[in-house]
Amino acid sequence: MQSTSPENGQLAKDAALTIVRRSSSKSKSGGNQTINLRENPQDSLECSEVGDDITNECDVVERMQSVTLTSSGDELDNVDLATDNLPAVDTPDACDKAAMRLRSLLRQLQRGEISAEILQKNLHYAARVLEAVFIDETNIDRSRERNEPGAPRDGAKTAPQLHGRGTTVQRRRLRTPVWARRLADEDDELSEVQPDAVPQEVRAWLQSTFTRQLATTRRKADEKPKFRSVAHAIRAGIFVDRIYRRVSNSALMQFPPEVVKVLKTLDDWSFDVFALAEAGNSQPVKYLGYDLLNRYGMIHKFKVPPALLEVFLNRIEEGYCRFRNPYHNNLHAADVAQTVHHVLCQTGLMHWLTDLEIFATLLAALIHDYEHTGTTNNFHVKSGSDTAMLYNDRAVLENHHLSAAFRVLKEDECNVLQNLTRDEFRELRSLIIDMVLATDMSFHFQQIKNMRNLLTLGDPQVDKSKALSLVLHCCDISHPAKKWNIHHRWTMLLLEEFFRQGDLERELGLDFSPLCDRKTTLVAESQIGFIEFIVEPSMAVCADMLEIVLAPIAPPLQCKNTASAGGQDEAAESGRSMSVTEPTIHEEEPPKGYDDKRSRFIIKKPWITCLAENKKIWKEQAIRDAEARAAAAEAEGEDAENPAAAAKD
Repeated sequence: MQSTSPENGQLAKDAALTIVRRSSSKSKSGGNQTINLRENPQDSLECSEVGDDITNECDVVERMQSVTLTSSGDELDNVDLATDNLPAVDTPDACDKAAMRLRSLLRQLQRGEISAEILQKNLHYAARVLEAVFIDETNIDRSRERNEPGAPRDGAKTAPQLHGRGTTVQRRRLRTPVWARRLADEDDELSEVQPDAVPQEVRAWLQSTFTRQLATTRRKADEKPKFRSVAHAIRAGIFVDRIYRRVSNSALMQFPPEVVKVLKTLDDWSFDVFALAEAGNSQPVKYLGYDLLNRYGMIHKFKVPPALLEVFLNRIEEGYCRFRNPYHNNLHAADVAQTVHHVLCQTGLMHWLTDLEIFATLLAALIHDYEHTGTTNNFHVKSGSDTAMLYNDRAVLENHHLSAAFRVLKEDECNVLQNLTRDEFRELRSLIIDMVLATDMSFHFQQIKNMRNLLTLGDPQVDKSKALSLVLHCCDISHPAKKWNIHHRWTMLLLEEFFRQGDLERELGLDFSPLCDRKTTLVAESQIGFIEFIVEPSMAVCADMLEIVLAPIAPPLQCKNTASAGGQDEAAESGRSMSVTEPTIHEEEPPKGYDDKRSRFIIKKPWITCLAENKKIWKEQAIRDAEARAAAAEAEGEDAENPAAAAKD
């Protein structure tokens, strides 16, 4: 293809808009394919995706300032990347310079020759150029759409209506995990600009940018570049996105292959956090916390620097390991965070929440037991510890978890909240405080009672803070609701922590706290009671609450008993990290006390089967333990009756 040799930082201006398509690594041919949009409009970006038909787009192309998208390697190598004397971002010349610079940066980035400072300055300039561009003909297009047959009237909702009360809800999709992006085959060529190939985050960013610019003061038409459709914006934005993805991928934390293998099952209810700790060098909080915050888009949406997030998670992990507790440690934090993720993702709760509320929920799960001492609140109060004195015997540990974690967040190298506005920070902090304080077991029965009473009302209005507090509390005590091998391991670790507290109480001359005496604690019976009186009622109330608050936004997917009884079936592809199981709607009778005449919305409850199986195993163990104690007592009685024989033995 022939083109006029451009000046430094500029493109040739006497050729038609042309795209050079390079074959992907999977293609058999290795040559370049040149497509002229005037001759092959069908090979260009499908404009129906962005609101204009192909004919209009071809007219736009002919009327646009012609640009050549190919340049020789020598020209790209000779581009001056200094940012001292660049044109204003709202001038036509800025687009030419930004485009040439981006291609030059991409070329040097592939060679590894570009410095971080130059890269950052040029990307910042290119982003400002794109932000200065907005759609001129929006009002004309809107008027034309109104006059078209079948076009919606002003104010009509075009978003899909979801089930219940006519509520319009944006359905969320989790982002691809960091490690999955690196494993996937990527075609980084410019020509792959079909709508389906454009990253959703880029499309959303461009759309929000242009919408925001429409509200600003209009400049004169001859002082700015113009995009006649989002299609052209995508063509320009694809340059920035390509470099952004490469830079961000290189900046994101590296995941060992063994960790990646475990994280592929992150959506499972009975996720094995012990396997994650073993694969990740005993750093489950670091890898799981980073992965979750990335999947939900928190790193991107709240501008969290990846390196800073890694430092923060390392500090949190260190705090959990400070007292070397058998149970309340970094594995427990990761386990609770994963369980919260399951509830958010697999029940659809994330669709009910804002981005900030999801961010607060994930952070609360990660820090909810930060610097736990391995002893109970009751022990702190009885022993008169400094922590109990500081917090006046009220929610001693929970207050410390919050205070210590927020002190870490105030440090410059750990402040992952630095780009939140003041209002956002206050809201997030308030939510985290409410959720973590609600994990105090002394509030358990009152919390369950209040929520149960609220749900019996005709049209219950559940406060989000209370709903999320209940979710975190249930996830905190959920290990008896996991598969037996995981639950039993957690039980033994928790009992060992209790017994260590009992040993300390003996040394201090204090009475034993419940379940803390190594010699008298009945393990099986204690777990049966914990399941029947604490875990089962909590999970039942939490499930009822989720079904009520999510019913208005539930998608009308299945309405005729399509799921298995009790909603126990697992997702067909539970190993897929990107899967989001859609709940179902059943034609069932609502529970007693609930006034709901509509088809009842039902979430999947994988914990029901696990609770029943675990309780059955514990009951069998309790019988065996009782028989063993009876046999031991009988033998001890015989020894007492015949001390001489016992001494001889």
